[in-house]
Amino acid sequence: MPQVFHEIEKKIILSLQDNQKQSVESLEKSTGLSSDQVRRGIEWLRLKNLATIDESHTTLISLGKNGLESFEKGLPERRLLDLLKKDPKKIQDLQKELGPVFGPAMGLARKNNWIETNNDMISVGNCPANLPGENALQKIGNGKIPKNEIGEDLNPLLKRPEFVVEDVIKSKEVSLSEEAKSIKITDDSSGAIDVEASTPQIFVARTHPLKDTIDEIREIFVALGFSEIVGNMAQSSFWNFDALFTPQDHPARELQDTFYLDNVNAKNIATAEQIRNVSKSHKKGWRYLWDINEARKMVLRTHTTCVTIRHLAEHKPDEARVFSLGRVFRNEKVSYKHLVEFNQVEGVVVGKNTTLRDLMGIQREFYKRIGITKIKFWPTFFPYTEPSLQTMVYNDRLEKWVELFGMGIFRPEVTKPLGIDKPVLAWGGGIERIAMLKFGLDDVREFYNNDLNWLRSVTNCQ
Repeated sequence: MPQVFHEIEKKIILSLQDNQKQSVESLEKSTGLSSDQVRRGIEWLRLKNLATIDESHTTLISLGKNGLESFEKGLPERRLLDLLKKDPKKIQDLQKELGPVFGPAMGLARKNNWIETNNDMISVGNCPANLPGENALQKIGNGKIPKNEIGEDLNPLLKRPEFVVEDVIKSKEVSLSEEAKSIKITDDSSGAIDVEASTPQIFVARTHPLKDTIDEIREIFVALGFSEIVGNMAQSSFWNFDALFTPQDHPARELQDTFYLDNVNAKNIATAEQIRNVSKSHKKGWRYLWDINEARKMVLRTHTTCVTIRHLAEHKPDEARVFSLGRVFRNEKVSYKHLVEFNQVEGVVVGKNTTLRDLMGIQREFYKRIGITKIKFWPTFFPYTEPSLQTMVYNDRLEKWVELFGMGIFRPEVTKPLGIDKPVLAWGGGIERIAMLKFGLDDVREFYNNDLNWLRSVTNCQ
């Protein structure tokens, strides 16, 4: 099947067949096309391997502020030597006559032994007829000269501030490939349309796969009768750590694990009763003197549990199903399974007769709805729940069990100081881990690499 060309392509091919190498500007004149049309046509031909583009760079040299002054009055060192031609002069007199250029002129003259000093008198020494840079200065003048035409005498001027200005001019020359040189352009193909040509691929805008997962998780818990609560990403250490019975010397509260807001402390962290009861709980349980100043330090929340525990402390519900979903921050080394900023979902159930079995049932239903069927629970330890369980889910692709959510019942040391007298079932975990299972990823960083090929290939959450 003969090739079909656009009218723009035809004009460019015909022009280049007559004149084999041309610039974009030359093609504009020879074809009568606009600049945009020429550039577009060249790109079409290049993609068809019918045209090549050769880029070249030319450096043009012109004089800067100090260079122009030296072109008109002479180099500072030349002006110094001219003043010394007849008789030696005192340094003070030379300073007055030369002004600001005295220092540079004296420095170069002394360095090259062009002058001699006797006490405070300066006289001419052994100096050349042409000083370094003088010929280049005269050659450039008020114009612009290609750098390669000036020679080595330009080098001294390049080292001096504001003496020369370098402009790099890029140019492109277009030529036809051997195949294109023999193409015959006829009027027969004028206006022809290739009905078999492929159409442009259009990608419809869509939400990010991780955002899809977050929305899906939110919908599942709302469908299970939970209400969402929200809180600030910056929290006082009181609600992020102390209210959850985390001792003030715990490693999780150190700088290598937590992001603190520099020189920012919370003023009203809680009620006087809450502060007093939490302090007593720490003193009794951990046997140390609790420091309110540590509790005032502001942190980027390390979990969303600080949001739910504060909600319970303020409302003290007899029954509740609430969850919190959002960003959390940990000062960890970034790896295939860890980020310093990630998403977490966490929730609680409050009720008079709630048990750990109820929590296990809720978790099983959640995993079932999100598409995970092989799960089991292992006993484990968490600082603010007892008993505590770790959810394990089976990864069919990796053929092994992997950790997912943690869960348990809030310890009395957490609930009683805040006036919560009902059992509280709690659970939480990273959303990225669920998303990795859903989309078959082994590296959590893939969600943030902005790989358009992957983003466009991912199917929507079911």
